[in-house]
Amino acid sequence: MKYTFLAFISICLLLSGCQTEMKPSNSNKKTELVISAAASLQDALKEIEASFHKQHPNVTLTNNFGSSGALKQQIAQGAKADLFFSAAEDPFDELVQSGDIDQDYIKDAIQNELVLIVPKDGSSSIKSFQDVRHVKGKIALGTPESVPAGTYGKEIFTQLNIWDQVKKNAVYGKDVRQVLSYVETGNVEAGVVYKTDALVSKKVKIAAEANPDMHSPVIYPVGIVKGTEHLTEAKTFFQFLQSDTATSIFKKYGFQVS
Repeated sequence: MKYTFLAFISICLLLSGCQTEMKPSNSNKKTELVISAAASLQDALKEIEASFHKQHPNVTLTNNFGSSGALKQQIAQGAKADLFFSAAEDPFDELVQSGDIDQDYIKDAIQNELVLIVPKDGSSSIKSFQDVRHVKGKIALGTPESVPAGTYGKEIFTQLNIWDQVKKNAVYGKDVRQVLSYVETGNVEAGVVYKTDALVSKKVKIAAEANPDMHSPVIYPVGIVKGTEHLTEAKTFFQFLQSDTATSIFKKYGFQVS
């Protein structure tokens, strides 16, 4: 009986050991990162994320695209986000100052340009930003208070001393992609967007490129949101955004890499 009992104990220990070995390792644990990013980054960022996922299949990237001003408000109010990729320095800097962005993980990643676009199939006579003052139809801009492209557009028209005329015919979009859509559908005669937005659309053409001296620099800072529950994975993606792979993709879509 004694030997039978010992044999029973041995079998139990053996089975217990097997079960321990069969447990999945933590290396297979799935992690979701939420990326709050400016709407103008949609195309480039999705391609970059696809490349990242091939190297890091256990990390899922969920995007929250919108205007930088609106995204800043969301993060400040506690909305879930692991990284913030802004199309302007002001909303980003506000989060840095409030302690919502980790100062150890900040990078001015890329730059962009402002352009004036018109419907591709139209017969617009607009050839410059100055010409907008003669337009009788509507002009699309991002809401200057929350959409950086709209802020830059207002700066340009103010420099040209025609803002009072332009705003009478202005239609405001919630983000730069909505402005692009207004022009694509012919609902407005012209719109101010980033050059990268114009390049991804087959329905618009660039009527004029803005003189960079007439508006604030279009700089896109990116950083890790302080208090993220996935700092290791967030750091990995933050670093990947600065890799040769990401740089090539950004350039492909017309961004200038800092």
